[in-house]
Amino acid sequence: MEPEAIRLEPSEFVPNNPAFPLLFYRGVLKDGNLAEGFEGLFRRNGWGNMWRNGVYPFHHYHSKTHEALGFAAGSATLMLGGPTGPKIEVHAGDAAILPAGTGHCRLSASSDFLVIGAYPPGSDYDLCREAATPEQLRRIRDLSAPRTDPVTGGNGGLIALWR
Repeated sequence: MEPEAIRLEPSEFVPNNPAFPLLFYRGVLKDGNLAEGFEGLFRRNGWGNMWRNGVYPFHHYHSKTHEALGFAAGSATLMLGGPTGPKIEVHAGDAAILPAGTGHCRLSASSDFLVIGAYPPGSDYDLCREAATPEQLRRIRDLSAPRTDPVTGGNGGLIALWR
């Protein structure tokens, strides 16, 4: 399974990632309880600190970690990369990997929209809504690629595209 790689330039206060593209997978899971399916998939591939919720309806990014999003139910329109970034439609079964610094915001969603979020081992997230400080920019720039892709494990995806 090959993801779509989306390179994002800095946009207003959102730094985006200078080295790694956002990765978007269509139709990762198709049947059964997709929330449990994404949790199991992410766990098997070494990603944890999981949560179930949605995507905030305001532009934000994380400077301390990369983030995996498994879309477990419903659909939504997200804006990626900040206020001038592209809009993308997501549906149950899709997944995205956002490198540190990547802006994201929910523009609209179905009433049943559910996201499973996960992070690489040992990672903790922050919630940034303002221009990055020099320390945050350095942290985003210096954060290495994880050892595994949360969707494909040890092959393909970020293993191939973030090296």
